[in-house]
Amino acid sequence: MARAPRVVIADDQELVRTGFRMILTARGVDVVGEACDGAEAVEAVRELRPDVVLMDIRMPVMDGLEATRRILAQDPACRVIMLTTFDLDRYVYAALAAGASGFLLKDVTPAHLAAAVRLVDTGDALLAPAITRRLVERFAPGAPAVGQAGPPPAPAPAVHRDLAALTPREREVLTLMGRGLSNTELARTLTLSEATVKTHVARIFAKLTLRDRAQAVVLAYETGLVSPGDADTPAAR
Repeated sequence: MARAPRVVIADDQELVRTGFRMILTARGVDVVGEACDGAEAVEAVRELRPDVVLMDIRMPVMDGLEATRRILAQDPACRVIMLTTFDLDRYVYAALAAGASGFLLKDVTPAHLAAAVRLVDTGDALLAPAITRRLVERFAPGAPAVGQAGPPPAPAPAVHRDLAALTPREREVLTLMGRGLSNTELARTLTLSEATVKTHVARIFAKLTLRDRAQAVVLAYETGLVSPGDADTPAAR
């Protein structure tokens, strides 16, 4: 029997925390703690060492973005799923750049919530590359500004990732990942086996210290490998 993921739920609304706890517990997920603000979330992760944190973005004392940065700095193996009301939220983009593994809307279905926790617990990214691509196109440095109220969040601390470490083929794979191609589409486009593509992807992640495909897409835009407005691919539409 598969090990149950251990989860901390961080949200300033008690009703949300209670509802998510009931949903996850009923589906065999072990909720080991709760937090009502980002500071409590950081402390809960330090004490409880969960596999996954469900993190609200906007909370008092410390917001979910800063909490995510601190959690991943102290526990890189922990996975963070951002909770938000808006699918194209500048804070979601900043959280992905900081290392979050994806995001969920708060009106997520119970089945999707439990499946999402189990997915990121396996080390995968939660959201489709095409959704990440839309976020990056809207909020990456140099992208057109959007008419959204409120100041933008502070950018994530810069991490030195030397693209010169990549081979020409790996740069090509990263560029296509940035445009939203899946491993199957990469194999077809580059006339490679899927096993070879997976090897290239794993090496890219290792060389650039990337956690998952979501961060790979963000990096491809921020380093200029892919630019907003580049031709769509089937996976990015």
